[in-house]
Order: sequence, then C-alpha cells, then structure tokens
Amino acid sequence: MTTYFSSMKQVFINSEEQTYQESVWQPPADIYRIERGWLVKLDLAGIRNEDIHLSVHEQRLVVQGLRRDWIVEAGQQYYSMEIAYNRFRRAIEFPAPLEQARITTKYRDGMLLIWLEITSQEGL
Repeated sequence: MTTYFSSMKQVFINSEEQTYQESVWQPPADIYRIERGWLVKLDLAGIRNEDIHLSVHEQRLVVQGLRRDWIVEAGQQYYSMEIAYNRFRRAIEFPAPLEQARITTKYRDGMLLIWLEITSQEGL
C-alpha cells in the first residue's frame, strides 16, 4: 500500500521542520483514500479528547495537542520511559485544498479517526 501512495503522489506526509522544540512528538498516522475523500487514523492513546485540536489551512491538516503523564507520585523515580509525553503535532499535506471539506471525527480507544469528505472533483 505504501507504493500506491508513493506512485500516485496523492498524499505527502510533512516531515516536521526543525523549528519545533524536540519535546514535540509526532503520533503515527495511517491515511486512506476513500470514495468521497480521505480517512486519517492517528494513534493518540492516553490523550484526553479536550487536549486534541484540529486545524485546516489550504492543503494541510494539522492535529496537535498534549499527552499528560498523570500518574506521578511524590518521590517516584523512573526506571525506563518509552512513552512520549508533552506536546504533539502532526501535519499532513493533501493534493488539494481542504478548506471546503466536510470534516467528521471520532475518538475511540485511543484512535482518532478523521474523515475529510471532498465535495468538489478537484480533491478526488
């Protein structure tokens, strides 16, 4: 499926510029081409719904927010930490403007699903 996206050059996943602090992490995403537009799935386990923010500008979808380490006790020391906490940001570039797209979201079991329904033939 990776070669499908590469060969069609439909979706360009933006590698974040180095201007952001190192504490900003990028959640993994799967992007699907569907009949009426796009489906984006992001792995956002452990993040509260109110800490997730979406924005669209021209051809770019941006998902950003904050994962908090809420199980912290006085005096505890970590042995190993592999989970990224702090701010996150993921920008995904599409081949056509998204500003007129109908956006629907669902957040369940740590997965954020974003449907981008394109109303014109340009984005399809």
